[in-house]
Amino acid sequence: MGNLDTIDLAIMRTLQDNGRISNADLAQRVGLSPSACSRRLDILEKNGTISGYHARLSNKALDYKMMVIVHISLSGQFAKTLAEFEAAVKLCPNVLVCYLMSGEYDYILRVAAKDLEDYERIHRDWLSALPHVVKINSSFALREVIDRPNVGL
Repeated sequence: MGNLDTIDLAIMRTLQDNGRISNADLAQRVGLSPSACSRRLDILEKNGTISGYHARLSNKALDYKMMVIVHISLSGQFAKTLAEFEAAVKLCPNVLVCYLMSGEYDYILRVAAKDLEDYERIHRDWLSALPHVVKINSSFALREVIDRPNVGL
């Protein structure tokens, strides 16, 4: 973790638990003055260690009850092929995560769907239309066991 000291780690741990904490409360928790805490936070943000602050939404509360892991094989792994696929997959609103992989499949996606009919629509209208796709293999999550937003510090 590079040049991070115990105070930086304490700041990040606290923000992982509560990204909306005030600077004054954060400073008190980590044992700094508010101005020193603010300076440290600015450094962590500017160097990319803290990449943003986000509200964590409940997919179930938004009626997205299905998570689908989708394995994608492309016709090749030429730079142009990968770039065209990646540009297109970024436009798919239900694709939450996309990883370029080593191994049997070229990409793995995590797709949110409301139900089986919704996934069928996503598969038909979006996934099957992605450029250079030659194989799609879908696995349906039965239950979420863990979904960490970040690595533990």
